[in-house]
Amino acid sequence: MFGQVKTLQSPTGAMLAWRHWPASGEPIAILLVSHGLAEHSGRYARLAEAIAADGIHIYAHDHRGHGHTRAPDAPPGMFARKGGVEMVIADLRAVREMAVARHPGLPVILFGHSMGGLIALNAAETHPRSYDALAVWNSNFRPGSAGRVAQAILRIERMLKGSDVPSPMLSRLTFGAWAQAIPNHKTAFDWLSRDEEEVAKYIADPLCGFDATVSLWIDLFILVYAGARADRLARLPARLPVHLAGGTADPSTDGGAAIRWLCDRMKARGMTDVTVAIHEGMRHETLNELGREKATQDFAAWCRDAVGVKAPTGALS
Repeated sequence: MFGQVKTLQSPTGAMLAWRHWPASGEPIAILLVSHGLAEHSGRYARLAEAIAADGIHIYAHDHRGHGHTRAPDAPPGMFARKGGVEMVIADLRAVREMAVARHPGLPVILFGHSMGGLIALNAAETHPRSYDALAVWNSNFRPGSAGRVAQAILRIERMLKGSDVPSPMLSRLTFGAWAQAIPNHKTAFDWLSRDEEEVAKYIADPLCGFDATVSLWIDLFILVYAGARADRLARLPARLPVHLAGGTADPSTDGGAAIRWLCDRMKARGMTDVTVAIHEGMRHETLNELGREKATQDFAAWCRDAVGVKAPTGALS
């Protein structure tokens, strides 16, 4: 099942590590999972089991520079030395094509958490006919002026140190600052969840919690600023079902304010089927938080509704 890691040769040259949980009963859809920064696809087994019970095939892969995926131009903590944004989107598309070939005729739902949500929205905008529904959780597309300052810092670091080394400054401004935002935190990763066992699992996982390179941070900001641009959002079908989620205690999304902002921006572009759920008290990892069962159940119901009103496309664009 999900514990078995398989590989897929991507057109980008990456050997993608991927996992699958088959649908129970008569399948109704495919769900593609795009994981977050400094983690991997194996952490989504609980979501996969719950969603598969509703007749949905789950596919999740490790992004470049993460988990068990390997690429000659992507050492750990880096998408690629050049063109990383385009390559990570192309890798996701390769997984999509594989899944559709294995289950022809089923609608495709794209789910992304945090960094994975940045990738998912940009991927949907790049190939708007390839996805029948989109879920973006815990992603911040509104970095404000701090984002521009961060980009300037990264340009300086790239000039002085190169792009394939970690950025301690960005780690302090992001992970470090988010940790400090949690009162009486016990670990540097308490900002992820109030569930101490889940935080301990993350810390103990050798594939989690690493420092991203200068290159990866640069690519992430490209995704951030491109994804919410009006002309990019206009590429999405007006009636595309979109599900946005966050938590009121997530410092990385300003307590969910950035999630609501994205919802408003999508609706302003004429999108008519955007729903948002801001969960009270939850921090960054909704799927690993206290109360995750209800959030997961609600997401499963949304998946059923999203594909229930749409005819399967199976079309690539």
